[in-house]
Amino acid sequence: MSRLRLIAPLLALATLANAAPPADTFERQLANGMTVVVKEDHRAPTVVHMVWYRVGAIDEKDGTSGVAHMLEHMMFKGTKKVPGNAFNRIVAEAGGRDNAFTNQDYTAYFQIVPKQALPAMMALEADRMANLRLTAADFAAENKVVIEERRMRTEDNPQALVHEALHAAMFTAHPYRRPVIGWMDDIEHMTWQDASAWYRQWYVPNNAYLVVVGDVDHEQVFRLAEKTYGQVKARALPARRSPSEPEQTGIRRVTIKAPAKLPYVALAWKTPKLVDVDHDRDPYALEVLSAVLDGNDAARLQKDLVRGQKVAQSAGAGYDATLRGVSTFILDGQPAEGHSVVELEAALRGELKRVQDDGVTAEELTRVKTNLIAAQVYKRDSMMAQAMEIGGFMASGLRWQDYDKVIDQLRSVTADEVQAVAKKYFGDDALTVAVLDPLPLDKAPVRKSGTAVRH
Repeated sequence: MSRLRLIAPLLALATLANAAPPADTFERQLANGMTVVVKEDHRAPTVVHMVWYRVGAIDEKDGTSGVAHMLEHMMFKGTKKVPGNAFNRIVAEAGGRDNAFTNQDYTAYFQIVPKQALPAMMALEADRMANLRLTAADFAAENKVVIEERRMRTEDNPQALVHEALHAAMFTAHPYRRPVIGWMDDIEHMTWQDASAWYRQWYVPNNAYLVVVGDVDHEQVFRLAEKTYGQVKARALPARRSPSEPEQTGIRRVTIKAPAKLPYVALAWKTPKLVDVDHDRDPYALEVLSAVLDGNDAARLQKDLVRGQKVAQSAGAGYDATLRGVSTFILDGQPAEGHSVVELEAALRGELKRVQDDGVTAEELTRVKTNLIAAQVYKRDSMMAQAMEIGGFMASGLRWQDYDKVIDQLRSVTADEVQAVAKKYFGDDALTVAVLDPLPLDKAPVRKSGTAVRH
């Protein structure tokens, strides 16, 4: 559920003894303001190359929601040097793969390639950072792709509709109330000039950072960065201002009716994010609470609600401490046959009440912390996971150098701290509830076999 959850469920702990040694990580800032982070990992002759832009849906304005995501699509439309769809072809011919993603806080582009292809990838990304060609014809074609993507991933996905409505109800002023892909009306009325303005405003080296992980020499990567990205001129950035969210003073409820097999319910509370790695405590305790409830099959929601009471077919918990905006803690699930969303909502809140009243056990804390250590080991097996860890951490305004401190802080969380945050943040007045009221499946609109979605 969460974007960069600090504690991840693990399949097994068997490979702990075979943990790879930590790789060396280096950072340098180019004269134009672009930061370059290189993590050397020499176990395979491959490299992950990621460019992150510090701009996402949080930076959009009403009326042009979805423009950050739309520009992500347009970035594959070519430059004078690399026209049309040549970008993807060049990556594929080098033996690699590439893609991109946009969320509330950032937009990122990546290639996973053999190490000898890294110079070409850096030249490609630097070229489209500075020289993207946006045309009305390309925009019109890609706009149809994005409209179809919204239909497939949101309009035809009942749970996605519920979460969209949940955030729109939870936030009245904060930009997180808008969906990343954008409202359909905004997408349909977007122009190529909107995308062009977004590109000119935000796609500059002083608003970007590069993360390279793999079988490389960091000094060589820094030299390549100077030759490619270092030649792109910095520009002044627009002022950023995200409105403060007014305090919620009562429970909010919203119901979505859509064709679906089962009902679904999501409960959300606004919670603090991680700001000060050394001194914040509540975000770490909330991460542990989330893992106690939904860290693996032995966690409480699976054990008690799915297998025990059998009130839920599925149940989950999610919390993300690392983001630019307002953090949320979400419980969700689908009721089992013969049970209602009212019963499931009561059961989910009942699990929180148990923690509020009785706390968590030493065994639960030990399991969560063991999984945490294992997660770090497994992450080292994936260069992409290592690059995501660095890039995502930096996107929230934190320093990658502090990630090990975060792990240590999570390991130091006590049962009393978990119980304290359970009591502090989950009152009725701060709660927003979104419910899916399923309609018969034969009410679903028939979609023509349409345009393929790129990613």
